[in-house]
Amino acid sequence: MAGPRRQVVVDTDTGLDDAHSLLYLLAQPDLELLGVTAIFGNTTVDQATRNIAAVLEVADRADVPIFRGAAVPLAGELRIDPCWHGVDGLGDRGLSGAVPVPRSESAADFLVRIANERPGQVDLHPIGPLTNVALALRRDPDLLTKFRSVVLMGGGGPYPPPGGLTLTDANSDHDRAAAEIVYTARNTGNVVMVGVNVTLQALLYEHDYDRLRSAEGRWPQFAATILDASNATYEHVWGRRISAAHDALASVVLHRPEIATGWVEGPVTFTPAAGSFAVQVARTHDGRPLSFKTPDGPVVRAVTSFDHGEFVRVLMDALLHGAPGQHRGAVPGDLPGANAGRSGNRGGRDT
Repeated sequence: MAGPRRQVVVDTDTGLDDAHSLLYLLAQPDLELLGVTAIFGNTTVDQATRNIAAVLEVADRADVPIFRGAAVPLAGELRIDPCWHGVDGLGDRGLSGAVPVPRSESAADFLVRIANERPGQVDLHPIGPLTNVALALRRDPDLLTKFRSVVLMGGGGPYPPPGGLTLTDANSDHDRAAAEIVYTARNTGNVVMVGVNVTLQALLYEHDYDRLRSAEGRWPQFAATILDASNATYEHVWGRRISAAHDALASVVLHRPEIATGWVEGPVTFTPAAGSFAVQVARTHDGRPLSFKTPDGPVVRAVTSFDHGEFVRVLMDALLHGAPGQHRGAVPGDLPGANAGRSGNRGGRDT
């Protein structure tokens, strides 16, 4: 007999890799998605809300509630760069036509309510800027302690090895004040950073796209179109049509933590770097204390390595086959843009 399903809440700015994350989670029979909260970042919060609805429509999961979140950061100006995810956040491939019906409750209020109604039972999964979580923490400073786990896509992991580069991430940079609030909030050792130090290695290659493109059904064709849009950006970064599945790696770590093969633990530091914002665990790449004094703070666990082969296997299985029992109808007329050719539309990025 199957055990109880793990309960998950996703907080997302619903760009290309976010969509793959949602599809992965929706495909897992042992997970129950209690709600999805929208945040600005890859696109506006209103468009992010529409994109959540688009993914849920593909998955035949209109029952999953959507909550609209913050439209602007706690401080500073809203900055959205459409060259990465397109104007609509899904690569401008005609995928975001669903009409959302968000709940009247705000994202922050929902996070506070669900954490207090089900203490220790729910996994929180922020894969966008942290404004909604920071607003919820203002209402309940013990919020993170009430979740079973908090697995975030963001940050840069530990300090780099000698000769390495300081890595920054867009999720933290979109709202620096929110990042500082969340990473320094009280926790129970349950906060996991899946940073760009590892997500840049979570690569999907040309043959992975070919497998999705060749599969029949609305679900894999939607996933293929998303990946094609992402590849259109990354080919100008790496010279190949391959993509880093940033958010999807965080989702697999949440669901299958054994896929992570290395960790470091420590408080978090915040450093302006090259016009961006570096959020790092205060440890060297091999887990040693830093040579300079760092602030005390709650411990955050950062992933430093993972099983790439197993990651690709489980992610591709979800993207190819969808949820158990999910109807896989014909694509023509069903999925706008699914048969679109390769274009110069930009997609991807580290959020």
